This record gives sequence, C-alpha cells and structure tokens, in this order.
Amino acid sequence: MLTIPAGRRPVVVAGVRTPFAKSGTIFKDVSAMALARHAAKELLYRADLAGAEVDEVIFGQVVPSVLAPNLAREVSLLPQFPRTIPAYTLNRACASGAQAIVNAADQIVLNRADIVLAGGAESLSDIPILHSRRFSQILVDASRARSLGGRLGALARTRPRDLVPVTPAIAEPSTGESMGQSAEKMAKENGISREEQDRVALLSHQRAAAATADGRIPAEIVPWFGGRGMEEVTTADNGVRADTSLEALAGLKPVFDRRYGSVTAGNASPLTDGAAAVIVMAEEKARALGYPPLATIRSYAVAAVDPGWQLLMGPAFAVPRALERAGLSWSDLGLVEIHEAFAAQVLSNIQAWGSPDWARRLGLPAPVGEVDWDITNVMGGSIAIGHPFGATGARLVTTLANEMRRRDVQFGLISICAQGGMGLAMVLERV
Repeated sequence: MLTIPAGRRPVVVAGVRTPFAKSGTIFKDVSAMALARHAAKELLYRADLAGAEVDEVIFGQVVPSVLAPNLAREVSLLPQFPRTIPAYTLNRACASGAQAIVNAADQIVLNRADIVLAGGAESLSDIPILHSRRFSQILVDASRARSLGGRLGALARTRPRDLVPVTPAIAEPSTGESMGQSAEKMAKENGISREEQDRVALLSHQRAAAATADGRIPAEIVPWFGGRGMEEVTTADNGVRADTSLEALAGLKPVFDRRYGSVTAGNASPLTDGAAAVIVMAEEKARALGYPPLATIRSYAVAAVDPGWQLLMGPAFAVPRALERAGLSWSDLGLVEIHEAFAAQVLSNIQAWGSPDWARRLGLPAPVGEVDWDITNVMGGSIAIGHPFGATGARLVTTLANEMRRRDVQFGLISICAQGGMGLAMVLERV
C-alpha cells in the first residue's frame, strides 16, 4: 500500500449532484455547463466554503460542447471563485467523474493542492451535431472566398447528401460495436439470463425508490428551478420507477438483438443529463478548517481490455488491483457500489470475481469474492437513477461516502466499467 505523508491523506468532505433526468426531458434545453455550475455553486454554499480556498477544479465530460470544451474552466469562472484558479476537463468515458476525483487525490498526496473541487457533467440532450467532411470543406471554402460570386460558387457545390447531419454514436471507434451490442454479447458468452438481468433492474428501482422516499437520495440532490418563471422545481431523478415489477420488465422487447437478445431498455441505464461535484481536501486542511471527513481515498486502480472482446469487463481486472493496493480483501468490504451500465455487465463482472477460472486468469490464488447483494448498490444504481457519463463517478463517491458514515462502515468499494474496454475501481475508508 502507498505510504502517504502525514496529513496528506485525501479526504472527501462533501458532495452534491443535480437531479439525473432522462435526456430530452427536464434538462432538454440546459447545457452541461449550466448543470455543472449549478452543482458547484450549491456545493460551496452547503459546505460553507469560500471559493478562494479552492486550489484547482477538475471535471469529467465525455461528449463536450464545441462552444465550451473545457467544462471545468467554465465552472472555475463562477463569481464564487477568483479567476486565477486553474482548471481542466478530462475524459475517461463513464469513469470520468471518478477519475477527476482520483486526480484530485493525487494532487493532494503530492502536496500540490490542499482543496480540489472535482466532479463531472453530461448533457446528452445537447450533443454536437456535425456535418459531413465534404460539407465542412465547402463552408470553409465559402468563408475564404473574397467575393460574393466566390462564396456562391462554393456553396453551389452542395448536394442534398451533404446536409445529412452526423451525430456522435455511443459505439467503439475501433470495432463499430455499440455498448449495448457489447452487453448483449457478454450476456450470451457468460450465460447471463434475461430473468437475472431483470431482477437486477428491479432491485435497482426498488432500492432507489426506497432511498428517495426515506430522504437519503434527496439529501444529495441540488433542486433545479426551471421554466420561464423558475417555478418548475425538480428535486428527484425522473428515471426511478417505484411501481415497476418483474412482469413489466419481462414484457419489454430486446433492443440490440431483437430475435435472440436479452438486453432491454428496462435492464440498461438510460441516456441521462446531470452533474455532480465533490470537495476533496488534504486531511490536515480539512481538520484545520473544521470539516469532518466522510472518507479517505485509500486506493484506486484502472485496467483495460481489448474492446473487441468483452468490452465492459475492465472492472474484473481493476477491482483486485485496487484491493491489493489497499491491502484489503473482498471480505473486508462493508459496502460496494457497482455502476450499472447494463445488468448484463454487472452480472458478468460479479461472475468473474467469484470464479476460480478467472482467479487463475488474473494470477490470483483464489477468487476475488462473492458479491453480497445486502451490501451492494443499497440505494439503487444507474439503471434506475440514470447515467450522465461524466457525472456518475462523482455520484458514486458521494453516495458511498455518505452511506459508509450512516452505517459506520470502515471500507467501501466502487467499480465502474467504461467505454474503450476500461474499468476503474476505488476503495474508500471511513475516517
């Protein structure tokens, strides 16, 4: 385990998020920048932290706006901050928010920062729509023309096919395979049944609904005020279905393999808009300022697999590395948060962690461990709550740290699969 200088342990002291909303609904006219700024402002307010105390801002975003490509810098230019705070935006796909937090932790351990605001945001309602390369060149030629005739001549080369928009695809550039297709392939290769997937989805909705009703989830959410007169108040995620059932989920048709498939809209996370932010401090700074730490980031690990194989199996490799770096075993964990991109992905990784064959593949003397659902995703997961790509990691850290405090749990684990065949795991320790 890494030896950290005295007082330099990176600790999470607070975190918030916006409601998570299915794309094209509540936040259909809201940018990722507005969502990120909203979460950051409220976090500073709730924590009673002066913006001038923050040394750096780090945010994750997967599909950036061409108008504001450095989301973190736009957050750091809020009136609450001095304009001299450096900021950058990163992209580790679905693990981006968590990567922003571990980057913050690294800066603190290296004594390069005492307080970092980290998180992520995504607006999949506001994705960039591109032109074909040919039409882009026509527009460039028209802009460079020195006369009206030259501009008209360039534009006259336009053909109807040039006007067809090109939208970003949630697919692997290296394989052309979408994440849903990859999840479908994993379900088939790993023998994951449709019923198993639907049961994971049902549990996600039931637990998210319960955590919403008892106030645990609302306590982490920043209300959003929308509408012309700011009279439309949103305080909850709009994807949670308290009334769903196994029968209702079983009635949904497969999306990616309509004839033989098992992955449906019900057992997969929806396209989602939202933002989340976390304050990470050096422990000595937190105590000096009077902030009781929620948890410290004890270790993390990132792994990658061939995207052409089983795209979302990165966590199978990342989790044992993170546990080894933390000096812990699976049995030491009191809570576990597994990002639910797809139920098939969750169940495939769980299968690997409990498999002797996989243990040999990973060079381990024994399987990583068997998942106990009584301590796993206890407040629901991404299938119900939603998955704004850049924000999910920060949501998971906030939720896990808060629940560890409530249950007085010493160690907790986060597991996230990510596009590109990557996986990120993080171990939190109650301080």
